[in-house]
Amino acid sequence: MNLPNYDFLPAPLWLVTTLHLVTLTLHFVAMNFLLGGVIIVLHAAIQKRWDNPTLLKFARLFPAAMAATVTLGVAPLLFLQVVYPKQVYAAAIVSGWFWLMIVAAVIIAYYALYRTAFHGDRVGKVSKVTLSLALLGLLYVSLVYSSVFSMAERPDLIHKLYGEDQSGRLWNPALGDWVLRWLHMILGAITVGGFFVGMLGRNEPRTYQTGKLYFVVGMALASVVGMAYLLSLLPILAAFMHTPAIWALTVAILLSLGSLHFFFKKSFCMSGTMLIVSMFGMVYARHTVRLLKLAGRFDPAAWRVAPQWGPFVMFLICFVIALAVVAYMLRLFFGANKGTA
Repeated sequence: MNLPNYDFLPAPLWLVTTLHLVTLTLHFVAMNFLLGGVIIVLHAAIQKRWDNPTLLKFARLFPAAMAATVTLGVAPLLFLQVVYPKQVYAAAIVSGWFWLMIVAAVIIAYYALYRTAFHGDRVGKVSKVTLSLALLGLLYVSLVYSSVFSMAERPDLIHKLYGEDQSGRLWNPALGDWVLRWLHMILGAITVGGFFVGMLGRNEPRTYQTGKLYFVVGMALASVVGMAYLLSLLPILAAFMHTPAIWALTVAILLSLGSLHFFFKKSFCMSGTMLIVSMFGMVYARHTVRLLKLAGRFDPAAWRVAPQWGPFVMFLICFVIALAVVAYMLRLFFGANKGTA
């Protein structure tokens, strides 16, 4: 019996890569708002910086932000597995039990966010316990993703670990590969969360100042950790410096600093646009790091391309429609906020 051969790409590599980078950036926008927002609101609740109505205003947004994060995270994960199926699958098998627990962690976090919103509407204040539970779930997912996806870039490590233990209970022992990467992501989430807090609380001086503080401090700390992470890539750093990614990273850093300037002027549209574009530049730079780490072991350009345009056209149509719906919903939301301001 002749089995079908699935060793091909359903579209040109440049198209799959572009869609992966774009959808991953959109996922990070939603994820950063959610994770950073939860951290900031929980800290504000513990420190009693804001009144209860302000805390509730943000708590009501988190279930929708969670839905957006999960939905926008599906496409980049699928595009990643189209190009790197063996690497991602093998790494997930090594940490199989931790990977499977992601589903439980997401469900618990989702429930906790809804519980926080509903409980707040009923009693008039935010539950710090349920919000902490949601934060723990989100942090768990971020840790597993950072560990597994970093391991996927080390086929030799996967081979060694699986040869020693097939229980699926192994964690990525190469801490230098993922700890700084994870910490940079957390600080980036706090930075973006601070931006959204300041933007949504622009008419409330205390809330705006809190968002401004997290935006500035988060960006400063993320820059330090990001530089440390870049230096940790010493074996491939010289090669990285000779790729377009170094220019993308440089522009991303400059745009991040520019977004601070416009944030201070309360020009949130310009600041947010610069922040998102800078995020895309960093996503592209991280994509280049993956290619360099896998160089000599795997070359995505070696894939045979057998286009399947039907599914891709359907995806693009649905993708554009979804973006239009989200833009319309955001316009309604901010329009309603402006009317009540």
